[in-house]
Amino acid sequence: MTRLYNDPASFTDDMLAGFLDANAGYVAGVPGGVVRATAPPPGKVAVIVGGGTGHYPAFCGLVGRGFADGAVVGNIFTSPSAAAAASVARAADGGAGVLLTTGNYAGDVMNFGLAVEQLTAEGIPARYVAVTDDIASGSADDIAARRGIAGDFTVFKCACAAAEAGYDLDGVFRVATLANDNTRTLGVAFDGCTLPGASTPLFTIEGGKMGLGLGIHGEPGVATHEMPSAGELAELLVTGVLKEKPAGAGTRIAVILNGLGRTKYEELFVVWATAAELLRTAGYAVVQPEVGELVTSLDMAGCSLTVMWLDEELERFWTAPADTPAYRRGSIAEAPPAARRNAVTHTHHHADTAAPADDAARQGGVAVAGALHAVASAMVEAEAELGRIDAIAGDGDHGRGMVRGTAAAGAAADAAVARGAGQGGVLRAAGEAWAAQAGGTSGVLWGAALTALGDRLGDAGRPTDADIVAGLRVAYDSLTRLGKARPGDKTMLDALLPLIEVAESGAPWHSAAAAAESAARATAELRPKVGRARPLAERSIGSPDAGAISLAICARVVADFFEPILTEGAHR
Repeated sequence: MTRLYNDPASFTDDMLAGFLDANAGYVAGVPGGVVRATAPPPGKVAVIVGGGTGHYPAFCGLVGRGFADGAVVGNIFTSPSAAAAASVARAADGGAGVLLTTGNYAGDVMNFGLAVEQLTAEGIPARYVAVTDDIASGSADDIAARRGIAGDFTVFKCACAAAEAGYDLDGVFRVATLANDNTRTLGVAFDGCTLPGASTPLFTIEGGKMGLGLGIHGEPGVATHEMPSAGELAELLVTGVLKEKPAGAGTRIAVILNGLGRTKYEELFVVWATAAELLRTAGYAVVQPEVGELVTSLDMAGCSLTVMWLDEELERFWTAPADTPAYRRGSIAEAPPAARRNAVTHTHHHADTAAPADDAARQGGVAVAGALHAVASAMVEAEAELGRIDAIAGDGDHGRGMVRGTAAAGAAADAAVARGAGQGGVLRAAGEAWAAQAGGTSGVLWGAALTALGDRLGDAGRPTDADIVAGLRVAYDSLTRLGKARPGDKTMLDALLPLIEVAESGAPWHSAAAAAESAARATAELRPKVGRARPLAERSIGSPDAGAISLAICARVVADFFEPILTEGAHR
């Protein structure tokens, strides 16, 4: 288990402080993550990798010459925010544009996609590639739905080498896409990982068994198999991956046998001895294989096999030299002296969202801030249970993410109130802070919802019930556009829509909150169709969606908070 930490809530910040100090010759800190310690050469495309903490050497350990220009660092197993991704990209940009690339997870796709939009609007050319190498998480007919796991490494390596070779942004994007199209991974888990501060792993596996098709965020496998010998495991992995050979691919391959954090190198070498023989017997030439820990999952026991089919261009980039804190290959010629960067304090800039507000709206802002603090307290109480529900078919971080998000929203709301904001400005400030500090899928969605609600309520006068209901409908519409989910997909929308519909009928807010609670419980019978739980749909049946449950809790807390305020107003 993860034993060494100070405060579990600050694990990522504490880790990053130590990483930056230990690797000051390679990297410098910027808001949202790290960049190379020296300024980029003019005209070089910057490649930005990123994702949640817990995967070292991915992602910050891969920043350096021949590899990434920067890494966006999220909380454990949680997508960084769009603000963080845009911040690191700005810092790394050398004037030729930036390519951002992550694994294919809903939070990463949303946040990094939003960052691309922000950068493009600012005049910085930007593209995004999501890696989809995990063959266990989607069918061959739906590769775009697959997760990115250890194949992140091959795609990142080739894209970064292309940028180092002087390719323009379109060229780097093409190489990243080509590498992704030719990369396949299959993994197994022997035991789950444990989040800092937790006393039990996210999942366990029955003795003598293993999980096939793991995820790198603590997700269990999609199927259970008898525990094999090392040779039998090698045969299972090699056979599974080679079945997915891309059409037209050749016989030269790059291969990674990746450890997930607790499987020893010696064990991996035993597996590799058989895997290498099987690959060569199948007619493949293995080009500079990697055996070791490259994309981990805290202390998960397990391993994965990645194969990237090579053409001449991909082979050149796969074998190109690199020098980073965690990964070195070949020898890189001395570079001309370049200006060193100074580390930047990790702070988040909150835009001044306080519009001119009248007295009634400022009173509304005070009330909204109070409600947000009540929600934050409720999330602290619910954290463990939300994490338990989320771990059944996900990564178990939903409770912690809601605590981070609501705490940040409450603090930002207080600051907005102090600036004289009305209810609209307070909600917008809270939404920005929630998205920036929580990250992940829920962070960006809650941020968007509060922002949309704030825009609708505005900063003039006291909103009526009809105004609030209309604002919730606008927030709902923004979530469907951003998240691409629909009712029935087993998400927070399944609780939010009944709340809105009951409120639109004119029923009291407590009735609307009750409808949300009932609908959230009913998600136990649904199969997840989006997000990290989708590959484990069968395991999810019988348990409600953590996002729907947390939304229902928020609805109940807000209804309880405003009841005396509304009653007092009715008697005036």
